[in-house]
Amino acid sequence: MSKIVAISKEQIKECILNAAKAAIDNGVLENAELGNFNIEVPANKEHGDYAVNAALVWAKTFHKAPRQIAEILMQYADFKNSYIEKFEIAGPGFINLFLSNEYYADILADIRDKKDDYGKSNYGEGKKVLVEFVSANPTGPMHIGNARGGALGDCLAAVLAAAGYYTEREFYINDAGNQINKFALSLDLRYLQLYKEGIEMPEDSYHGEDIINHAKAFAEINGDKFVSVDEESRRKALVDFALPKNIQGLHDDLLKYRIEYNTWFKESTLHQNGETSRIIELLKESGYTYEQEDALWFKATQFGCDKDFVLVRANGVPTYIVPDIAYHYNKLVTRGFDKAIDILGADHHGYVPRLKGALTALGVDASKLDVVLMQMVRLVRDGEVIKASKRSGKAITLVTLLDEVPIDAARFFFNLREPNSHFDFDLDLAVNESNSNPVYYVQYAYARICSIIRNLEAEGITQRVAKREELSLLNTDEERALISHLAALTDEIILAAKTYDPAKITHYVSELATKFHKFYAVCRVKGIEEPLMQARLTLCQDCAIVIKNVLTMLNITAPEKM
Repeated sequence: MSKIVAISKEQIKECILNAAKAAIDNGVLENAELGNFNIEVPANKEHGDYAVNAALVWAKTFHKAPRQIAEILMQYADFKNSYIEKFEIAGPGFINLFLSNEYYADILADIRDKKDDYGKSNYGEGKKVLVEFVSANPTGPMHIGNARGGALGDCLAAVLAAAGYYTEREFYINDAGNQINKFALSLDLRYLQLYKEGIEMPEDSYHGEDIINHAKAFAEINGDKFVSVDEESRRKALVDFALPKNIQGLHDDLLKYRIEYNTWFKESTLHQNGETSRIIELLKESGYTYEQEDALWFKATQFGCDKDFVLVRANGVPTYIVPDIAYHYNKLVTRGFDKAIDILGADHHGYVPRLKGALTALGVDASKLDVVLMQMVRLVRDGEVIKASKRSGKAITLVTLLDEVPIDAARFFFNLREPNSHFDFDLDLAVNESNSNPVYYVQYAYARICSIIRNLEAEGITQRVAKREELSLLNTDEERALISHLAALTDEIILAAKTYDPAKITHYVSELATKFHKFYAVCRVKGIEEPLMQARLTLCQDCAIVIKNVLTMLNITAPEKM
């Protein structure tokens, strides 16, 4: 929580405890150990800024009715030198507390002092977190699910960093295994089709235009000289030619999407440096494997899975999950991350307990691996779900989406819903420059504040640092609601980090824009007395600071003019 919010809650706790101790010392309450109580924000602001349930918690301790205890506590409470202005006793014994003008003034001063760092905290205590996301198959272009995963993973990493974690982003390149074998087969057949008749593409091969283009580009350089070489050499040459281009394409497309990774980790390195083979041996040594029909199985049912699974096939080839186990062992043990977070599609639901079971068998704390399962996205245009691009006739990819929709809108829209919820992406709304577009609405609030300050400066009115007594003049309902929302940023970031849900931050900044517009509609900034004008200008400026901080965290622009 923000410094001022933390101070206010600590003051309340101290005042309530001191009141109880004073009542005990005066013999009004019996001597007893005082249990913990809650300090919460009431849903209805008429019930105060904070509600304390100490009297209800201590009813059994003091053998009195909660309301009677509350009255005694308030008789002995001393709120001098605190942010508490007044109190009320409500219902069965809740103590409702109201904050002073000085509290709201100090919130604004704190924002102005911290500027770009406002909202950040040390909640994560610098613990090392690795966020792995997108990790799209390098054999083809990225789809809409990758677009959502990209925005989600990148924003989650930023939220975790703001909450005080040391955060790294990673892309896992599946450059080994069945999909690469299928990629090699597809390239091979498309290449041979350029020189031979009657070569058909199997149904389960890759039929995309990109495979044809790679084969043609390879032929332009090498001609037919690979037609007569052995199949293994030809396929290796084709993959060595095409795969780096695909990986570079993924890199370029994600960079356009404003995503930069600390590491691009290749699956092939796990095979080359022996980590995959080592994991198999370690699992054997763990005692949780057995052989059946010449295959090596893992006793997954002993770790809560519905069935055991094969680690190594009868032909000696490891299954896909073995390098995945090695990869996560590498994250948590070899590289020593305190937490590994994977952003995966909802179809990986059954995969997660298998992976955690294997890590547990290896002596790794499986709670260090958290998986965010992300639901599918549907694209909507003119109120109808679409599956293909009108321009190409093919499924819309990340690239074609960004050709049509502003990057700011794409990143904001994909974080409008929590990851495990289905989401309809409205293409028409994403390009609509009106307040019905949520990202436009937030950006407009920021631009409006910049315009207010610019226009006043053009008239010779310059904003200065408002004094504390001037800031204390901000006491309308709209002003206090706005300042209270500004004060909540740090807690919202921490909550988003704890729940792995950046949508909480987009909701926060959308609500901030709404509260600002309401404030500006009711509270004049120009043509009023100097002290109040400067106070409201400071409030405007602090709103701009917070909006920009949030948009920057989401890697979305904050334009000063719209």
